[in-house]
Amino acid sequence: MEADAVNEGGAMAEERPPRLVDYFVIAGLAADGAPVPEETWVPEPSGPLRPPRPAEPIIDVAVIARALGEEVPQGYTCIQASAGGHPLELSAGLLGGTQPVICYRRGRDKPPLVELGVLYEGKERPKPGFQVLDTTPYSHSANLAPPGPGHPRTYLTYRRAAEGAGLHALGITDLCLVLPSKGEGTPHTYCRLPRNLNPGMWGPAVYLCYKVGLAKANTLVYEAEMLGRYPEADNEAFPLPESVPVFCLPMGATIECWPAHTKYPVPVFSTFVLTGAAGDKVYGAALQFYEAFPRERLSERQARALGLLSAMERGRALEGRAVRSRRAIAVLSRWPAFPAFRAFLTFLYRYSVSGPHRLPLEAHISHFIHNVPFPSPQRPRILVQMSPYDNLLLCQPVSSPLPLSGASFLQLLQSLGPELAVTLLLAVLTEHKLLVHSLRPDLLTSVCEALVSMIFPLHWQCPYIPLCPLVLADVLSAPVPFIVGIHSSYFDLHDPPADVICVDLDTNTLFQAEDKKPLSPRTLPRKPYKVLLATLTNLYQQLDQTYTGPEEEASLEFLLTDYEAVCGRRARLEREVQGAFLRFMACLLKGYRDFLRPLTMAPSEGARDVDNLFFLQGFLKSRERSSHKLYSQLLRTQMFSQFIEECSFGSARHAALEFFDSCVDKVRPEQEKPEPTPLVELEELSGSELTVFITPPEEPPATEGADPSPQYCYDGFPELRAELFESPREQAGALPVPGPSRSAPSSPAPRRTKQEMKVAQRVAQKSAAVPELWARCLLGHCYGLWFLCLPAYVRSAPSRVQALHTAYHVLRQMESHKVVLPDEVCYRVLMQLCSHYGQPVLSVRVMLEMRQAGVVPNTITYGYYNKAVLESKWPTGTPGGRLRWAKLRNVVLGAAQFRQPLRARRQRQQQQAAAQEAGSSQTEPSLERPTPARPLQRQTTWAGRSLRDPASPMGRLVKSGSLGSARGARPTVEAAVAHKLPPDVPPPARRSPMDSLLRPRERPGSTASESSASLGSEWDLSESSVSGLSLRHSSEHLSDTPGSCQPPSLEILLSSCSLCRACDSLVYDEEIMAGWAPDDSNLNTTCPFCSRPFVPLLSVQTFDSRPSAPGPKPAPAGASGSKDAPVPGGPGPVLSDRRLCLALDEPQLCNGHMGGASRRVEGGAWAYLSPLVLRKELESLVENEGSEVLALPELPATHPIIFWNLLWYFQRLRLPSILPCLVLASCDGPPPPPAPSPWLMPDPACVQVRLLWDVLTPDPNSCPPLYVLWRVHSQIPQRVAWPGPVPTSLSLDLLESVLRHVGLSEVHRAVALLLETLGPPPSGLHLQRGIYREILFLTMAAMGKDHMDIGVFDKKYKSAFNKLASSMGKEELRQRRAQMPTPKAINCRKYFGAPLEC
Repeated sequence: MEADAVNEGGAMAEERPPRLVDYFVIAGLAADGAPVPEETWVPEPSGPLRPPRPAEPIIDVAVIARALGEEVPQGYTCIQASAGGHPLELSAGLLGGTQPVICYRRGRDKPPLVELGVLYEGKERPKPGFQVLDTTPYSHSANLAPPGPGHPRTYLTYRRAAEGAGLHALGITDLCLVLPSKGEGTPHTYCRLPRNLNPGMWGPAVYLCYKVGLAKANTLVYEAEMLGRYPEADNEAFPLPESVPVFCLPMGATIECWPAHTKYPVPVFSTFVLTGAAGDKVYGAALQFYEAFPRERLSERQARALGLLSAMERGRALEGRAVRSRRAIAVLSRWPAFPAFRAFLTFLYRYSVSGPHRLPLEAHISHFIHNVPFPSPQRPRILVQMSPYDNLLLCQPVSSPLPLSGASFLQLLQSLGPELAVTLLLAVLTEHKLLVHSLRPDLLTSVCEALVSMIFPLHWQCPYIPLCPLVLADVLSAPVPFIVGIHSSYFDLHDPPADVICVDLDTNTLFQAEDKKPLSPRTLPRKPYKVLLATLTNLYQQLDQTYTGPEEEASLEFLLTDYEAVCGRRARLEREVQGAFLRFMACLLKGYRDFLRPLTMAPSEGARDVDNLFFLQGFLKSRERSSHKLYSQLLRTQMFSQFIEECSFGSARHAALEFFDSCVDKVRPEQEKPEPTPLVELEELSGSELTVFITPPEEPPATEGADPSPQYCYDGFPELRAELFESPREQAGALPVPGPSRSAPSSPAPRRTKQEMKVAQRVAQKSAAVPELWARCLLGHCYGLWFLCLPAYVRSAPSRVQALHTAYHVLRQMESHKVVLPDEVCYRVLMQLCSHYGQPVLSVRVMLEMRQAGVVPNTITYGYYNKAVLESKWPTGTPGGRLRWAKLRNVVLGAAQFRQPLRARRQRQQQQAAAQEAGSSQTEPSLERPTPARPLQRQTTWAGRSLRDPASPMGRLVKSGSLGSARGARPTVEAAVAHKLPPDVPPPARRSPMDSLLRPRERPGSTASESSASLGSEWDLSESSVSGLSLRHSSEHLSDTPGSCQPPSLEILLSSCSLCRACDSLVYDEEIMAGWAPDDSNLNTTCPFCSRPFVPLLSVQTFDSRPSAPGPKPAPAGASGSKDAPVPGGPGPVLSDRRLCLALDEPQLCNGHMGGASRRVEGGAWAYLSPLVLRKELESLVENEGSEVLALPELPATHPIIFWNLLWYFQRLRLPSILPCLVLASCDGPPPPPAPSPWLMPDPACVQVRLLWDVLTPDPNSCPPLYVLWRVHSQIPQRVAWPGPVPTSLSLDLLESVLRHVGLSEVHRAVALLLETLGPPPSGLHLQRGIYREILFLTMAAMGKDHMDIGVFDKKYKSAFNKLASSMGKEELRQRRAQMPTPKAINCRKYFGAPLEC
C-alpha cells in the first residue's frame, strides 16, 4: 500500500490537535508507606473456615490403586472426599475395581501444572501439549473408569508450564471433586472439567475441579503512592486524580522475598477507567514490574515476615534470598488507545533496563506527550518511531454515532459465551450487583466496558470500577448496585458477598446465591431474545485466532502493510456483536417515544420526575405479558429514569440518542431474523492514506573533540528529573475535550447531527428518482437555509418577539404547502430561540404545529422544546382578565363576520347598477365617470405590476384577460370602457409611473394556474398571498402621500440562467434544479441538451443610485428616445393601446430609472449551488464563525457564493431576511449615520431585488431571442438593448405567425415553422435557447405573464411534440432542441413558484 509520508512539524503545532497522552505517572512503595491490612482467615457463611491460601503450587498429580495395595507416595496429598464432605469411590465400588484415588504434590522444584483434562481413550486424542497420566507411581494402569465392557478407559491429562517460567507463573493451586447428585456445585473460582470420571452405568457422576492462581509467600503489601509525574502542573481542563497510584497497583505495592536465582517475571499490563462527577471517563494504562529493594530499609520485623531471618537462630540472616519490590508506570488519556499505551510503556521499561543511552528517559516521555496527537481526519494514520527498533501505529477510530469506549465485545463473547452474555445483559438491565474477576487485569476493563456499553442507550448510573484496588474493596459491601472488576487473587483472602453475582472470566462460570438469582432469560421479549442468542452463537463460532499480539512485537513493515487487513476481520466481528446487542435494545424499547409526556404549561415542583415525563403504565401495558416482570424492574431503575430525563431535556449524548431512535425505526421486533441492513455500519477509516511520521527525539549534537559515548545508564526505573524533560513546542493549554459537547442544547446555534445528515442524504437519493419528490426535497432544504439564518434575522430585528412570530407563520406556511422537510432543524431552531428570548408559549405552539404536521420530534428537538418550556419565564398575570378580553375579542370578530355578507350584498347591488348604467351609455361618445363605490381595476400585466392613480377619486381601471378577470367584475366591463375619458372630467394630476407603482398594490383575484403569481422583488406576504404573512417588500413601506415616494438607492438583478459551453445552450433555473445530483458535495448540474455536467453560475448586477457627490439629476422618463413612451404629466394610455400598456410594465420605467440615469453598475458571477450543497457550506460557516457572521456587512465580500445564493433562494420564496440590507451596508456610498445598536440595519426600502429568468448580459455573437425581437418591433423599451445584428429571417411576420398558431392551439405548426425558418444544423441559425423556451418567452412577452397559463401551454407543447415526433422522429427533435423540459424541471418550477421576469 502506498502511503504519503509527511513529517509532523510546525503544521501540527499550529492546529493544536488533541494529545494522545496527558499524564505520565510512576507509582510504587514510598519510604513511609503504611501496610494494608491483610485478612487470612475469613469465616464462610455456612460455618467452616476458609483455610489459608497455599504457599506453593501443584507440580505433580498421580493416581493410586488402593485395591492393588498401593500407598500414597511421600509428599503427596490424597483426595478422599468431595467438596461437600461426601465419601468418594471412583470405580463405583464394583467388584474387580482398582479403587483409584487422585493424589497431588506441591512444590517449586518443577514448573507448576497449569491445566488438567480427562481423556476417554479411543474416542478422542490428547490435546497438543498435554501429557496422559496412564500409569500409577507403581506402574499399574491409572484407569479411573470401572471395569467391564462398554466403559471407555478414562485417564487424566495435564499440561505443565514452560521451563523457566519463574516464581510468578500461574499454576494450579488446588484440586477438588464434586458430586452433582449430592447437590454440590462448582466452587467459586474453580474450573470444572466437562468429562465425568465415572462414565459407567453404576455410581454417581464425579467431576474434577481445579483452581488456577499465583501461589507465593513471604510478601508484604503496602498502599501505593505516587513517586513521580509529568507534567507537574495540572491541566485546567483535566486535573490529575489523586487516586491514580492505587489503580496503577490495584493489589498494592509489595515487597517480596525470592530465591536468589529466580528470574524477573514479565511485566504485567493492566488498564483502568476513572469516572468523573460529570460522567466523563479517563482511561489509564499501567505496566507493573519488579525492581531490587535494599535490605537496609527493612526492619527486623519486616525481615522476619519475609523469611530473611532464621526462625531457629534468632537474628541470623539466611543466604540465597533476594528482596524485590513492585512498581508501576502509567499513562492517562481521554482516549481508550490501550494497544498504543502498552507499546509505549513497554518501550520505556525496556529502555530503563538496557543501556547506556545518549538520551535520558525523560526526553522520550516529554516527546511522546507533547508531540504525538490523537488521529483525526487530517491525520488518519500516525506512525510513531520511538527508536530504530520500536514503532507503534495509531489509526483513526471508526466513525460511529455510538459512544467511544474501551469495550471489547469479542473478549466478552470469548470469555463468557453466548448464553452467559445474555444472562449478564439481563442482570445489568435489572441493576444487580456484578463482580467480574480474572487473573488477567488487562481483560477486566475491556469486559466491564462492554457490559456497560451493551445496554446502550441506557447509561449505568451506579458505582462502576472496572479494576478495583484492594483499598477500595469496601464497595463490595455497598447497599447499591455496582459493576466492579477485581483480580481473582482477592478471593484467596475473602469470600464473595452473598448478594453479589460473581463472573469468572477465566473459567467462564457465573456464581450467585440461590436467593439472589436474577430473572430468567425467559422473561425477555421472546422473539428479540431468540434473534440475539442465535446471532451471538453464530458469531461465537466464527471467532478465530488472528493476530492478537501486542503492537510492540510487530515489525514496521507489518504495521504499514498488513495491520489493517489482518485486524479488519476482528473489527467487523466486533461491530456485529455490538450490533446484535443494539438491535435487542432497540426492540426492547420500541415505541417508547409515543409515551413521552411533553411539558405544555408553566413548570411546577416535580416537573422533572419520571412520572411526569413518561407514561409508565401505558408503556408497560403495550409490552407482551410474559415480559411484564422484566419491564417492571427496568422502569424502576436509575438508568431508565436518567434516560427519560435525557430524552426530555437533552444532554451531551443527544447525537447518540438520536442514532438510537433511527435504529428503533429500523427494527421489527416481530421478526425472527435480524434486518438485512446492519444497524452499526463499519465505515471507512478515512478516504486519505496520509501517514504522519513522528520521529524520535533528537539526540544532542556532539561537540568537537568530545567523546560521543552514551551518558545515561539505569539500574531500574529512575526518579524523574525536571531539568531533563524537553520543553514543549508550544505553550501548554486546555485541550479540547472529546465528545459531542459542542452541540449542547443550551446553544442556539443550528446544527444537524451526523445521523440527520446521513438520513437527509438517503432521502435525497431516493427523491432524485421521483420528479415531484425531488422538487419537494429541494424546497425543504431551502426552508432549512432560511431557518439557519433565523438567529441572525431575529437578533437584528427591531422587535425580536415579532420576528419569532414571523418565523412561526413561516412554519404554518410550510405546513399549508405540504413542504417535506429533510430534518427537524426548522422546528429546533425556533424552539431554541424561543428559549433564548423567553417565549415558552410560542414554543408550545411550535410543538403543536409540529405534531399537526405529522412530525414526531426526535430526541434533540424534544430536548430543546422541554428546555424552552422549563427554563423560560412564563407570563404572569390574572388569567381571568385575559379570558375576558379574549371573549370580548371573539364577540367583536363575530359581529364583523355577520356584517360581511351584508356589505357584500350591498356591493353587488352597486356593481349591478353601475353595469346597467355603463350598458345604457354604450352609444355615447364618451365614458361617464365611474363612482368610487364601483372601482374598475386593471389587472397586473406579465411583469407583475399595475398602474393606479392614487390622486384620482375614480379608483382604478380594470383589464380583464382571457384567462381570468378581476374579482367582482363581469366580462363585459372591458367592452364598456371607451378609448378616452369624457371631456367634462378634469384629468387628475399625474406623476411618474414609478411613483404610482411603489404604492402597496392590491392584487385582484385570478383564475390562472399556480404559475400566475409573480416572483419579482416584491414581498406580498399578506393573508391573501401565497405565504400568508403580514410582511411587505421594502419598497412597499414607503408612504402613500404624494412626493414621499423615492426610487430605491440600490437595485440588484439576479439571474441563474447559465451557459453550457459544451453545446452553447442556455440552461434555465428549473432545468438546473432538475440536473443537480443528490449529493451535498457535487457542484455540477447536467445540461438537458448534451447531458454533460457543468457548474451553473449565478449572475449578479447591482445598480447604485446613491449620490457619491453632487451631480445632475436623473434624466426625465421621456429621455429614452421612444416617442410612444408615456410622459409624466401627460395623458395616460387607455386599455385598447396594448403596446403602451406593456411599456408601462417595463422594469426600466416602473423602477424610475431611464436611460439617462446616473448609476454605478457592478456585476459578477458566482457558482449557483444546490440547496443541499449550500446548506452544508452554510452549516460549516455558522459552526466555524457563529451565526453572527450572517448579519455582518462583510458577508457579501468574505463569502460571496454563500451570500448571493442565499439571497436568490430567499427572494425566490419571498422569505424576509436582512441580506438586502447587507448589500447596501457593504457597498461604497455615503457613510450611514451612527447606529446605537450593532444590529441596526439600513432602511430596507432603499434596496430592490429583482430575479430575472434570462441572462443579464446577452451574447452579441449569438442569435437574439424572439421575445426581444418582438419588443424591438413593437418599440417597447427594454432593460438592455440588443447589441448584435438581427437575422433577416426573424421578421415580424414570423413572430406574428408563431403567436397566431399558439393562440389557435396549433403549437405544432408554430414549432414546425420555427424549425423550418432556422434550418437544419449545422448550416442553419443556432439559437442558444431551445424551441420550447423561445415560444414560451415570446408568448409571455406578447400576452403578459399574468395572462398566460404555463401549465396549459406545457400540455399543448407536449401534444405538439408527440405529433411532430411521429413524422420527424424524437431524436431529430432533440438534436434541434425542440424537446420540452423534463418532468423534474416542470415540478421544480411548480413548487418554487411562478416564472421569473424576462
